[in-house]
Amino acid sequence: MTALVPETAFDATHQADCHGFLHSVESGAAVDGPGMRFVFFMAGCQFRCLYCHNPDTWKLHNGIRVELKDMLAKVRKYSSFLKFAGGVTFSGGEPLMQAEFVGRTAAAIKKRWGLHIALDTQGFLHGKVEDSWFDPIDLVMLDIKHIDPERYLKLTAQPLQPTLDFAERLVRLGKQMRIRYVLVPGWTDAPDDVTKMADLVASYGDAVELVEVLPFHQLGTSKWDRLGLEYKLRDTRTPSNDETEAAREIFRARGLEAT
Repeated sequence: MTALVPETAFDATHQADCHGFLHSVESGAAVDGPGMRFVFFMAGCQFRCLYCHNPDTWKLHNGIRVELKDMLAKVRKYSSFLKFAGGVTFSGGEPLMQAEFVGRTAAAIKKRWGLHIALDTQGFLHGKVEDSWFDPIDLVMLDIKHIDPERYLKLTAQPLQPTLDFAERLVRLGKQMRIRYVLVPGWTDAPDDVTKMADLVASYGDAVELVEVLPFHQLGTSKWDRLGLEYKLRDTRTPSNDETEAAREIFRARGLEAT
């Protein structure tokens, strides 16, 4: 069995709100929330997912140091368009690695332009922030990577329970969720596992607006190679359209919208 990797084995979280570390941005993303999104990909992640397609975001201080004014300047020229076309998404890496800075930035964007704000996260670090931190967040895109705790640990090097606790917290807070589930042949595609996941997600009720079943791909392989990392899923295939659609149907059978 894979040993639990303690939080201290990876980069510590960044606690300051005066500056942060940004990996990259995307100004016209169509898959990171509703409509067209301006996406901040924050640096740093305490997960080591076997299928990660952005391992270059793992190290917090490999990102570019930025201040609040830098973040606002990046959004400003798109703000009028984003107001009606989409909004801003904080992704990563893992944005909760820099919760103080991301929270301050999200609040400032909401106050200045009233934009729709989404948070793309696996929720592992949610316990480090107060409920009020989520006030400017309109949508949480929650990545639940497996329903079985042991398989989850082998897949991510971190425990499942904090993510499940986070989902329950979002229900309590009345926050809308999009559940993201990556379909990986041999890892997350067993019908029993998908069924158990669908049952869990259905239990969240109206808090879940959409389930995104995302087929595994090999687009990040070259990044693992450039970083000199062992990529254990190199020979894993991409699921077929029929297999992906079958998984979506399991969610739909429980009254969930799934794409």
